[in-house]
Amino acid sequence: MNGKSGRWILGGCVGLVVVCLVHLLVSGGISLAPSDVFAALIKGDRGELAQTVVWKLRLPRLIAGVIAGAGLAVVGSVFQLLFRNPLAEPYVIGVSSGAGVGGSLALSFGASGLVGGLGVAIGGIIGAVVALLLVFLLSSWWKKQDVVRLILAGVVVGAMLAALTTLVLLMSGKDSNVVLRWLLGSLTPMSWPRIAIMLVLVAITVLYSTRDARKLNSFAFGGDLVNRLGVDSRTLMTNQLTLGSVAVGAIVGCVGIIGFVGLIAPHIARNLVGPDLRRSLPVSAFLGSILLVLADLLAQKIIPGGELPVGAVMAILGSPILLILLQRSVYRFVSD
Repeated sequence: MNGKSGRWILGGCVGLVVVCLVHLLVSGGISLAPSDVFAALIKGDRGELAQTVVWKLRLPRLIAGVIAGAGLAVVGSVFQLLFRNPLAEPYVIGVSSGAGVGGSLALSFGASGLVGGLGVAIGGIIGAVVALLLVFLLSSWWKKQDVVRLILAGVVVGAMLAALTTLVLLMSGKDSNVVLRWLLGSLTPMSWPRIAIMLVLVAITVLYSTRDARKLNSFAFGGDLVNRLGVDSRTLMTNQLTLGSVAVGAIVGCVGIIGFVGLIAPHIARNLVGPDLRRSLPVSAFLGSILLVLADLLAQKIIPGGELPVGAVMAILGSPILLILLQRSVYRFVSD
């Protein structure tokens, strides 16, 4: 890691800390003084108003945004490299639609409170895994490693499962608003068990992606050359797709479908530190966290007394940012 990437990582850490502190200070309808927030963080939740607000409302929401943003950004970085496509994102192979079906079914049938409130998260993970298996089967992935067939199968499966989600939404009756709000993305209400399941799966994905970063860089040269370099491309790609899909399923199950984070953060990271995944992956993770936390802040402040879905806010912000990035983006994926 060179000095330039190190400076960007340090800057990202500082920026993330600042954004997090601002989030704790100004988010929500209850005004808290900075001293109250810092005292609550130090003392823990002992039943006082400031401590309850910080530890049960704002801090879980903040940490969920940090984890979800980092996870989406890391998976997006890896998927863009695997597919050699700068417009690939974590949802490209239909796993978000699968997670949407699983979570919608859990909400519609009243299973959200199961397993300590992890019903929707578990439903999202199961749905994502089922969607990935369907994509693998339809693309004959284990017989032939064809990325184009894989993406096409993902589009088909994603469209089919998105239609199924719509049917679940229509049949959910009075719970349709709850399901729709979750689908549009929301970091609230958030619980510590859901944060824990996201943290574990995202951390595993980040660790494996970081460990395999040098091998993943070889995908920029195409599948044939990858094998000539001594990398088992099929196994590596299958493992990364599986880990990324499970992590995305957990994120969707906990916070809903939030687009553009996993698409924009890798672009910005490559422009800052170059296309080498060993340098861009940690920067992308920090940027993803910052983007999602900022979008959540805006979602709470745009309408006084109300709150917009963070997924919708992220899409509105992400569209112009992506257009700007596409004018100056780094399209190669490893250093020349």
